Amino acid sequence: MGYWSYRSRRSSLFFFFVILFLVSSAPSVVSKMGLKLEDIVNLCKRRAIIIPSGEIYGGYAGFFDYGPIGAEIKRRIINDWWRTFVSMRDDVYGILPAIITSPKVWKASGHVDEFIDILVECKKCKTRYKAETLLEELGVDITDLSLEGISNTIRSNNIRCPKCGGELGEPRRFNLMIEAQVGPVGSKESVAYLRPEIAQGMFTNFKLITIAMGARLPFGIAGVGRVFRNEISPRTFIFRCREFEIAEIEYFIDPEKQDECPYISEVKNLEIIIWSKEDQVKNREPQTLTIDEAMDMGMFSNTWHAYWCGKAIEWLKSIGLSSKNLRLREHLDTELAHYAVQTFDIEYNFPYLGWKEIVGIANRTDYDLNRHAKFSGEKLYIVEDGRRIYPYCIEPSFGIDRIFLAIITEAYSVIDGRIVLKLKPKVAPYDVGVFPLLKRKPFVEKAIAINNMLKKAGFITYIELSGKIGRCYAKADEIGIPFALTVDHQTLNENTITIRFRDTREQIRVRVEDLVDELTKLINRY
Repeated sequence: MGYWSYRSRRSSLFFFFVILFLVSSAPSVVSKMGLKLEDIVNLCKRRAIIIPSGEIYGGYAGFFDYGPIGAEIKRRIINDWWRTFVSMRDDVYGILPAIITSPKVWKASGHVDEFIDILVECKKCKTRYKAETLLEELGVDITDLSLEGISNTIRSNNIRCPKCGGELGEPRRFNLMIEAQVGPVGSKESVAYLRPEIAQGMFTNFKLITIAMGARLPFGIAGVGRVFRNEISPRTFIFRCREFEIAEIEYFIDPEKQDECPYISEVKNLEIIIWSKEDQVKNREPQTLTIDEAMDMGMFSNTWHAYWCGKAIEWLKSIGLSSKNLRLREHLDTELAHYAVQTFDIEYNFPYLGWKEIVGIANRTDYDLNRHAKFSGEKLYIVEDGRRIYPYCIEPSFGIDRIFLAIITEAYSVIDGRIVLKLKPKVAPYDVGVFPLLKRKPFVEKAIAINNMLKKAGFITYIELSGKIGRCYAKADEIGIPFALTVDHQTLNENTITIRFRDTREQIRVRVEDLVDELTKLINRY
């Protein structure tokens, strides 16, 4: 009996140490629950991913520069967006509108009069706040975002200046457009505006594009580029800036065929978290529904609106954002833009900010084309089946910088005390890193040859020739490179090379002549 008891204890100890070894050798991943914005900011600055503009002079609020790594990630996000929503579709035409256009465009669109935020100013220290953001940060619930509603909320909750405790003045309207001087300064005609959205370029070019491209309803016009908004108090890193990048689609549909979307089957079974305005007003929790179920409940203004909400969420998931961190929130009546009859925000659940908008999908009806037709005198309708049609417009508008921040947040992991960005290959700054095990000439020359071979095959590569291999791996992991190649003794002797996986640290060997095919398979597998 004692003998078997001894053997049992010895066996148990053996398996205990085996399990301990396996656990200790496996990557240890730290939860994102404690992730702070400062962690993201520090990483971005240390690796020159994103830098405050003019930092050597103290920076300039609301403006940022993207460094080598950030520029590559942002470019790849934009390229994938363009490929998905323009290049791979036959019903969407891409354009690149000017940043500055006739000031009459912005008068006709309503932006001169209606593109506003509500500003409050401290009577004591003169600090200015965007009222909605101030109330949100103080945890004050508000459903009426009108001037009167905000004024009543500030008074009833005795809101004071967070900076000095002073009394806040009456809320007032603040136009968000940034003025620019064009031509000789001083004349009324010299005042123009930096565009606050890309959409107006689609509307003013609508007639010419329909003729030139032979476009028939339904179809879309898309654009990507920089826009400018004179934010009252830019904050939260790149989340709220004065200069940023957006990607927009104006998708035109026949008003008499709003619910005839031939593509709805592509997204109808997509499960989403959705928070309708009715649920918000009645203080009910968001619901988890399929697009089809939400349509049956009458949550969308039309089928096309539902379709574009679904396609936008699908794309966000494809570039690395998880379903559990995405939701649709319908705008309340008091927060609708002047041109919209219904808008849904796609919000991302930032661990350090909570749910915040990264995409907006609005039903602009025929507001814009009718306004420009009235102000310009041009006939901006389309003739089909003997009918003159002013199309309705569904507008998905993607905030590229906010999506960038969401992707970095989702990808940010700490494994065994080291930061690892688990970026999907399609948005990683480089496809692969190439590193020689030693700094000796044969290893370096072979690494350079392999790097050049991969570049000619179309891969975006990163090569480091002077660092120790452990440091090379650590840096590659930290900037999100999914695969690392190590040129070692076997590479020189057998022409095989090690592929290291960023997320698992697993390694495999392949022949150098098979490397292009193997990397292609690995990237496509994600």
